[in-house]
Amino acid sequence: MKSEDTPFEGGPMDGRVLPVLLGPTGHPPKTYRIPVPDAAGGPPTVLVYRRVPRGHGKRLGLPQGWKYEFAAGGDKGTGGKSGALGGLSGLKWPWSKPGTEPDTGPGPAPGTPRASGPDATPGDRRDDADE
Repeated sequence: MKSEDTPFEGGPMDGRVLPVLLGPTGHPPKTYRIPVPDAAGGPPTVLVYRRVPRGHGKRLGLPQGWKYEFAAGGDKGTGGKSGALGGLSGLKWPWSKPGTEPDTGPGPAPGTPRASGPDATPGDRRDDADE
């Protein structure tokens, strides 16, 4: 596999350059996690770095390389592979409206009349079926 020497900025790894394996597209991973063992034998601390462009070309504005910047917030919003859905805390589908949740509350009480009939005619408007 190919690797690329990638600089790290911020955090404990500031100024270091490490060889990072490239993916099938020729880019390094979007996030780079470095587990640091605890001296007292506790759970390791995980340093999280996010990939950002190192610079942009003049003609097309394409990234000329990558570097990693320290993410002080850790795993929040990085899309990591943890949890039941692989870290997807909220799927963003093109047809989903922002901020909508499925209605899981109780429905209308039995015997309550419906606001409109079975057809899709809104409110008090009449259509051919009402004649």
